[in-house]
Order: sequence, then structure tokens, then C-alpha cells
Amino acid sequence: MLTAACELFTERGYTATTMQAIAARAEVAAQTLYFTFETKRAILKELLDREVAGDGAPVATLDRPWVAEALAAPPEQLLRTLVESTADIHARVEPLLEVVRSAAADDPQIAELWQTNIGQRHTVLAVFTGALAAKNALRPGLNAVRAADMALAVLSPENYRLLTRHQGWDGAAWADWAAENLIRTLLK
Repeated sequence: MLTAACELFTERGYTATTMQAIAARAEVAAQTLYFTFETKRAILKELLDREVAGDGAPVATLDRPWVAEALAAPPEQLLRTLVESTADIHARVEPLLEVVRSAAADDPQIAELWQTNIGQRHTVLAVFTGALAAKNALRPGLNAVRAADMALAVLSPENYRLLTRHQGWDGAAWADWAAENLIRTLLK
């Protein structure tokens, strides 16, 4: 059901995709879909969680093994690991995030979901920039919150989409650009 919903959301957009269309694509009764998820918004939220994680395991981003590894690394490697992981996440989730971003203008509940997603990304980035601050690696005059703000802008799915989908970069080229940008901008 989630796969069918993801296909339809990215093909048609959130508003144009109905619960009945999802059920038909998934080859299940509409009642089954409603019983499992209740609402189209719940399906979209579940899809976002699954795509960000890359699996169905109920493990928060900050509890994933790569995060502990990155936080323990020297500053440049910390940023490179963060960017590489972000590139992997964006490769999976960017089309769905574009669905959410586009639908947010017309649907207050989806606008709330979009704002929650931005807040979650900032929270994760603040952990990384906090680790850089604790290592005394941030450039003078830059605190962890401002560094997280800057990382949020550089690592945004909008930038990823612009450079990979519209400008033809591959994920590795985007990751190289983003890592170099963050290293120059954030570190001493």
C-alpha cells in the first residue's frame, strides 16, 4: 500500500491522489487502506518516515549507528559523513518531500507536516553542529545554532533537487559540493 501511495503521490501529486486510487493501485479494498492508515495524510507521514530511515525499523535518525560514528570523527570527517548520509537520504526521499512542499500551500495539515520536517532536520543538524562546537571546531563568532541554520540551507532537499534533477549533477557531485561548502563555511 505504501509503495502504491508513493508512486501515485510522485506521479500525480498529493491533492490529485485519492484513497481509492491508492487502494486500486495496491490491489486492496479501500476499507483495508482506511483501516490501516485512516487518512491520506497518515500515509504520507508514514512514507516520509520510511524513506528518511531507508527501512521500516522504528529507529530515529539520531539513534542510527552512522550518527555515533560521525559525531566521534574529526570535524571535517564529521561533516563529510553527515553530507554523504544526507545525500543517501535525499536520493530516497526528495521526490516525496517535493510532494509535501508542493501540497503545503493548499493544505494546512500538510503545511504542518512540512514545517515539522524542517524542524526535525534542524534538530538533527544542531546535534552535529553542537558536536563541532564541543570540539572547538566552529569558526570564530559562529555558534552551534547559527551553524545548524547554515547547514539546513546547504543541505536542503530544494538544493539537492535543483542541482541533481534540474542541473544534472549526480548525488556524489552534490555531496562533494555540499561538504566543501560546509567545511569552508563552518570550520576554523
